[in-house]
Amino acid sequence: MGFARTCSVALVGTEGVVVEVQADLEPGVAAFTLVGLPDKSLTESRDRVRAAIVNSGETWPQKKLTVGLSPAAVPKSGSGYDLAVACAVLAACERIAPDAIADLMMIGELGLDGRVRPVRGVLPAVLAAADAGYRQVVVAERTAAEAALVPDMSVLGVRSLRQLIAILNDEPVPDEPPDDSDRPDPLGAGLGAPGMFAVGVPRGAVPPDMADVAGQPLARQALEVAAAGGHHLYLSGPPGAGKTMLAERLPGLLPPLTAPEALEVTAVHSVAGILPPGRPLIETAPYCAPHHSATMPAIVGGGSGLPRPGAISLAHRGVLFLDEAPEFSTQVLEALRQPLESGHVVIARAAGVMRLPARFLLVFAANPCPCGRSGTVGGDCACPPSAVRRYQGRLSGPLLDRVDLRVTVEAVGRADLIGARGPSESTAEVAARVRAARDRAAARYRDLPWATNSEVPGHELRTRWRLAPGGLHDVEREMERGLLTARGLDRVLRVAWTVADLAGHDRPCRDDVARALHLRTGVQRGVPVKAGSGT
Repeated sequence: MGFARTCSVALVGTEGVVVEVQADLEPGVAAFTLVGLPDKSLTESRDRVRAAIVNSGETWPQKKLTVGLSPAAVPKSGSGYDLAVACAVLAACERIAPDAIADLMMIGELGLDGRVRPVRGVLPAVLAAADAGYRQVVVAERTAAEAALVPDMSVLGVRSLRQLIAILNDEPVPDEPPDDSDRPDPLGAGLGAPGMFAVGVPRGAVPPDMADVAGQPLARQALEVAAAGGHHLYLSGPPGAGKTMLAERLPGLLPPLTAPEALEVTAVHSVAGILPPGRPLIETAPYCAPHHSATMPAIVGGGSGLPRPGAISLAHRGVLFLDEAPEFSTQVLEALRQPLESGHVVIARAAGVMRLPARFLLVFAANPCPCGRSGTVGGDCACPPSAVRRYQGRLSGPLLDRVDLRVTVEAVGRADLIGARGPSESTAEVAARVRAARDRAAARYRDLPWATNSEVPGHELRTRWRLAPGGLHDVEREMERGLLTARGLDRVLRVAWTVADLAGHDRPCRDDVARALHLRTGVQRGVPVKAGSGT
């Protein structure tokens, strides 16, 4: 009788559970049994592993073989267990020393020829292994750079099962040449997920610049405030006013991701199968703009079979832009309310519960009516009032109450288009002010669990950091008139602190609060906004 064990990782969303892969050989009729709640793709690993071992020049045991995946109560899915199963079988046959693989983490799919193929989700799997105390991991060569992003983890990237057997036995390592250069590399096929869309600016493309935006001083200020404080934004205006143009330039204003944030974002994209080729670590804020026909699983996550991250998770630590927001399904829009507050989404299905990060900066864009000409100068709107109310009502009050900034984007005038009012500020100039404002906020929240003003609870803002004398006068008046809710008050205070950070003030004054109210309600108070003045 032979017994051996090694380890792999079961992923549930971006969270991993260490799985012990056990192989047991007993006398009896030759059979291969796989237990431990495997799904269809994992059950098929019996045939892949048998063919890979035989085609690697090894002997398949003619005994009763049982492979168990423990803990047995955790559902297992995917083909990433193949490498661990094969090594456990070979160790049970004493082709490999059982002690050599007992504390080794293995993640990879096997081809029938014994080649080790990459799988999605390597980064979160290795992170889970590191949290469990493992310090050595074996992966496919194509995903070794991704696995090496985890600190203090020894990564071994192999091309084939033959190479791994030789390394574990201290034998000469056979050379496995890559496929011909004039043919597509089939080993990269496991890294992409069918039907998933790329997120962010394509590699080599020129990022959009704020200097391209003509006019729109209020909308530009709202964009700057949104980037500096992490505030959600609602842009309303006629077609062609520049709403999409503004939203596409928002990611360029956000600061680069910190090391922990970059690992979070990369882990989500690794699970989704949309990591950029040759760039295992995502260091800039992602940008996701799904079409308004997107379904609930596409936006929130889930779906049949293996659940996948949705657009709100792919936009984690970045920007989620919903153009033509009233055209989205009402159920999809209302599903955003919980992640907007909590920063994560919990997807419950019959097979289990999956938790995914979803701390994104939301940007809505909408026309004033179905035809888009309502309220415009010289507009010939043919929409009846009931149609306008019904169109605008698709964005519910509770959802809009969670949006800090609401700005009307006016049609661009001739003087702005021909540049008669001077050049606009570039992305680099605005981003510099955003970084300075974020540095002020970070210094204020040092040793506290918040990084931006939008994350601070309202109670803390009202009690720990007080405004300048008289700063709450306008806010109190709006609450007495019933135009501002308690949640709205907290969000105005958060925006006021961001405006003060951009202006270099120690604490918000009455003008800062007035500007915050203007950006939320559309009613101007205090100092008017000037083009290119930031705040």
